[in-house]
Amino acid sequence: MDKRPGARVDRPEPEKQRLLRDAVASETEAHRLLLAGEARRAREPLARAARLYRGSWEAAGPRSFGRLIGMLKAAVLAGGGQPEARYVREQLGDNADSAASRYALALAALVEGDGRLARRAAAGLRGGGDAFARTADAIDAVASGDGVRYGRAVAAIVADSESREAHLTGVAIADTALVLARLAARRGIATDVDSPLLPLDLD
Repeated sequence: MDKRPGARVDRPEPEKQRLLRDAVASETEAHRLLLAGEARRAREPLARAARLYRGSWEAAGPRSFGRLIGMLKAAVLAGGGQPEARYVREQLGDNADSAASRYALALAALVEGDGRLARRAAAGLRGGGDAFARTADAIDAVASGDGVRYGRAVAAIVADSESREAHLTGVAIADTALVLARLAARRGIATDVDSPLLPLDLD
């Protein structure tokens, strides 16, 4: 290390940041594969991203709810999500005090088939801004089994994704809508929104 006055000191990257960076990198790889129609090949980087998001949550502390959301979304798109949903419920209980934590709880409840909790958590999203409100509408519709209302809500989410100039992974994909489509399909609710940002073949 250069100890001269004014010399730049290179500090090690915090573990929580390294894990988060690696999680996003794995998710980026998976999103590219999904858009290329390679859903089966996307499963492994999605599962890896879920593990890394969990590790980054555990390293970052109890208020980094975005990491729990990332873990759940990656796990659901990988074809699973049950262990991750149980983990979120263990971490949060049945109550949450912010839009991000309520989003994580609502997703976990949907994965576990707890429609009542999903709707209650989704109701708490509506004060978090337009994006959270759109997501709340879709979650509530899926939990209620309302295909018509779900179709309108997911179309609004996709339209918002199409209007963005930047995406978290650098890949233009409607990942929130994609996760909700997977969860809706588990309840027999079809998604008929057509968009280049929404590859629906996840088998």
